[in-house]
Amino acid sequence: MQPITHIRSRLGLTQAALAAGIGVTQGNVSHYERGQTVPPDVAAKLIDFASTLGVSLTFDDIYRPTPKETSHA
Repeated sequence: MQPITHIRSRLGLTQAALAAGIGVTQGNVSHYERGQTVPPDVAAKLIDFASTLGVSLTFDDIYRPTPKETSHA
């Protein structure tokens, strides 16, 4: 799972709602979720926006890959 997808899930937001909160388009959020690098200024906006929702984020949360979910067969 991409970090932005994981963060959006933690925030309980749609792509459109996250986009509105950080001042980008829904298409931008979609690109970030598919692996496009998040610009540092957008990352800073995401950190600030998440804090207004009571979620603490760091740049590491945005840029560090999330661990892959392992399947148990």
